[in-house]
Amino acid sequence: MSVMAYRDALNLALREEMHRDDRVFIMGEEVGAYQGAYKVTKGLLQEFGKRRVIDTPIAEAGFVGAGVGAAMAGLRPVVEVMTFNFAVAAMDSIVNTAAKVHYMSGGQVSVPMVIRGPGGSARQLAAQHSQALEAWFCHVPGLKVCAPGTPRDARGLLKSAIRDDNPVLVIESELLYGATGEVPQAEDLIPLGVAAIVRPGRDCAVIAYSKMVREALAAADTLAAEGIEVEVVDPRTLRPFDWDTVLASVRKTKRAVVVQEGWTFCGVAAEIAAKISAEAFDELDAPVERVTSLDVPLPYARPLEAATVPEAGRIAAAVKKALYLV
Repeated sequence: MSVMAYRDALNLALREEMHRDDRVFIMGEEVGAYQGAYKVTKGLLQEFGKRRVIDTPIAEAGFVGAGVGAAMAGLRPVVEVMTFNFAVAAMDSIVNTAAKVHYMSGGQVSVPMVIRGPGGSARQLAAQHSQALEAWFCHVPGLKVCAPGTPRDARGLLKSAIRDDNPVLVIESELLYGATGEVPQAEDLIPLGVAAIVRPGRDCAVIAYSKMVREALAAADTLAAEGIEVEVVDPRTLRPFDWDTVLASVRKTKRAVVVQEGWTFCGVAAEIAAKISAEAFDELDAPVERVTSLDVPLPYARPLEAATVPEAGRIAAAVKKALYLV
C-alpha cells in the first residue's frame, strides 16, 4: 500500500489508463499547461503530449459535445469539467446524446466516455459553485454516476469508468482532493455498482457517499462513546446502485439514516429511503431518516454555509431519533 492524496490517486488512474490504452485522452479547461484547476492532471501533458491532453476554451457545451463525438468515433475521452455546476451548460450533450445514443441506435453505437470533476460545496464558493447536482444525473437512464469518498475508491472507480462502454460521470469533491489514504500499489479496479461497509455496527445503518462519508464516520465515533454502534455504508456508485449491500445492512440494524449533500426534495436520499421502505418495511423499527442540505442556495457567509451543509452533529442527532433517544 502507498499513502497518497485523493487528487494524486485520480492522477495515477489517468496515467495508468493512458499507458494501457492509447485511445484514452483528456480534454477540458486548464488540464494541460496549468495541469488542472485542482492539479489532478499534473504532469500528464509533459508525459503524453498535446494530442492526448487537450486544453479547451471555456465552452462546456462545445468540448463535452466534442467528447461525445470522439467516443462515438471509437476513442475513450475523459472530459474534465472544472466543476459539475458548469456541466449544466452541457446538459443537452449529456442527457440527450451521451445517455441515449446506444439505445436509439439499437446498440450499434456506444459512448464510452468519462465526465469527471468536483461537485458540491467547498469553502465559501457561494451558490453557483457549490451545488450537489448528482440527483439530476442519476435521474437519467443511460448514465452511470460515481461519487468516490476515498483515494482508493477514486483511483479504482475512475479506472473502471474509463474501461466502461457507457458514459460515466465521476463526481469528486473539492474538499477531498487533499485528503490522504491508502492506495494499493498493484492494479486495483473498484467495480461500478458495488458498495462498501466502511464501518461495521449493530444499531443503525448510515448510508453516505463522497465527503459525507467522513461526516458519517465522525458521527459514528461520537456515538460509539455513548455505546451506540453505527454501521456506515458507502454506495460509492449511485447508478447502478448496490441495493443488496444497503438492504442487508438495514435488515441487520433495523434502522437507517441516509445522508446526502444535495437538497431533500427529489434527492438521492429520497430514492434510497423509498427503496428501503418498500423492500424492508417489515424489518424496520423506525422510519428512515434523511440528513441533507437545507432547501436554500448555499450561502457565501462561512457560518451560514456551515449551518446549511450536513455535518456530523446532524447525522448523530438523526441516528438518535431513529433509536428513539430524542
